[in-house]
Amino acid sequence: MINTILIFPIIACILTLLIKNKTFNTWLVNIYAVLHFVITMMFVTGHANNKAIPYFAVDNTNLIFLAVLSIVFLAVAVYNTGYVKNMEFPAKKISHYSFMILIFVLSMTGTLLSTDLGIAWVLVEATTLSSAYLIYFNKTKNSIEAAWKYVFICSIGIALAFVGIILLNISSGSLNSLNFAELYSHAASFDKGWLTIAFIFMLFGFGAKMGLAPIHFWLPDAHSEAPSPISALLSAALLNSAFLVIVRVYKIMQIADCTDYARLMLLVMGFLSLFVTAVFVYHIKNYKRMLAYSSIENMGILAIGTALGGVAFYAVILHLIGHSLAKASFFLTSGNVLELFDSKRIKSVSGLVSADGKSGWLWITSFLAICAFPTSVLFISEFLMIKQMITEHHYILCTLFVLLLTIILFGIGRVVVKMAFGNVSEDKAKVIEENRHKVSCWMYIPQFVMLLIVFVLGIYVPPFLNNIINLAVRGF
Repeated sequence: MINTILIFPIIACILTLLIKNKTFNTWLVNIYAVLHFVITMMFVTGHANNKAIPYFAVDNTNLIFLAVLSIVFLAVAVYNTGYVKNMEFPAKKISHYSFMILIFVLSMTGTLLSTDLGIAWVLVEATTLSSAYLIYFNKTKNSIEAAWKYVFICSIGIALAFVGIILLNISSGSLNSLNFAELYSHAASFDKGWLTIAFIFMLFGFGAKMGLAPIHFWLPDAHSEAPSPISALLSAALLNSAFLVIVRVYKIMQIADCTDYARLMLLVMGFLSLFVTAVFVYHIKNYKRMLAYSSIENMGILAIGTALGGVAFYAVILHLIGHSLAKASFFLTSGNVLELFDSKRIKSVSGLVSADGKSGWLWITSFLAICAFPTSVLFISEFLMIKQMITEHHYILCTLFVLLLTIILFGIGRVVVKMAFGNVSEDKAKVIEENRHKVSCWMYIPQFVMLLIVFVLGIYVPPFLNNIINLAVRGF
């Protein structure tokens, strides 16, 4: 099963290069999305052959990450079916677009399934190279700038992570392996000095890919300039892949009894991510850029939850699920807004609900989901983190956490309300009427399904999912 999920996209990529047909290439992406989803659900339900292959395996920790990636990818593929129909590009360029989506998802899947830190590092770099083209796809001045910034900053990050891996190898002494299982079994004997320095480099290196402040600068540009399906994958899947690598490294720190230092670093970067979002969310003119800063905020929340430990580990997994689905819905709906209004500028969009009721209410509901409005599962995750802070008597941190979240909530909320309601200008009414046919049913259904999951999980977590989350928590 693992071989199938890793080899099929390579075959599909060859076919996209040989057969340059828009419909055929789009359906290849859809077939891989369905195959990815079916195999992942077989792993989730225990009906798949869970036999590991060299360097790749499904374990308790990465299973939930793989499931989230699979659901998001399937939703994006369905949306992409309608989205690609509006692309007025040659078949050759569409084939390159499909090719890179396949490679991008393959790289993220490989990162999640990797049992070796070195292989994970290589595949994280592969996600950069494949997604850079997708960010650059529209070939505007801003998209080219965003792609270069993305490659530059993430390349620096991956270089820092490589230095961290070298230092980790030095700290491990005679252990000549980067296999996670072997690192865990010998971590107690690692040199703590070298290990501490190694963690700094790896946290900053992989943290750049995760979008944690202060190495987040690529994220707002890349997310805002990429096509909407790619923005959804970047925010809801790529950031999680980098986060899993950080979780793996953090576990080494725990076993080596260097937890206090690691927790401090995660707390600092987590709260700094919230602070950066709280500051910049009030000065944003581009609504996709606003959603990108929301991703920085939520990555900061994941870092804070990981540092807190205890019940916050469970909250981290819930938050990861909720954020991925809600943010994917938000970005996909932003694609509808862009198709209708032909503008990414906030001031150019108003009366979305009256212009297109389905897109308007998906936009509002996505906001309610991402801002932790009950019964969003994010409400439960943030409540559990606050509870953990109070239990451990971190009252100042708790106050700061709630304050920053409130500021961010108000900043995003005022933009969402402004865009959703109000009157549509006569000029924009004509544009909307001309573009209405571009938004098909394929561009509504994925968001509806993902948001339904987010709000249902806030009321009821099925026993099988609760068991999977508890097993994943053991990997923290």
